[in-house]
Amino acid sequence: MSKIEKAKAQSSLKGFKHSKTGLWLSIGASAFGAISVVKDVKKARGEQDTLKLINAVVGAVALVTGTALLLRELKQLGDEDILRG
Repeated sequence: MSKIEKAKAQSSLKGFKHSKTGLWLSIGASAFGAISVVKDVKKARGEQDTLKLINAVVGAVALVTGTALLLRELKQLGDEDILRG
């Protein structure tokens, strides 16, 4: 595979990440991450481990922030589609 073909393949993947389908898949992945965070919080509470609990809460905040960014980008894509149409 030549360098040009590799660059084209990578740019198509980057385009997918910024498509509606790619954004919805990312949001779905975040939902699965939330399940893991909930398990971590329950485990940390059961063990009464403050450091693990803080780690789980920070992870939850990161997931919420990431999902909010994805939703904002999804909304912007929707706004652009209306302007194009």
